[in-house]
Amino acid sequence: MSSTSGTHRLTPFESLDLRTSSGGVPAQRGADPLRVSADQVQRARVVVARNAVDQEDCRRLLDMLGLIDGPDGVPPVSR
Repeated sequence: MSSTSGTHRLTPFESLDLRTSSGGVPAQRGADPLRVSADQVQRARVVVARNAVDQEDCRRLLDMLGLIDGPDGVPPVSR
């Protein structure tokens, strides 16, 4: 039985500040309310990374949620 450290860090996401300027209330989306902004995608990636068990878990979750950039450089969730 192996034990894993309860502390894991994914360096690209460590320095991001997730606080919003309006006291925790997300800003309204643009003209198209069904469109997911680049900022929303990045925030979702950070949440997934912070809650993943390890790197493989993080990768799998990001892929399942459509948050990994596709061949065109755009994540499926933004199309």
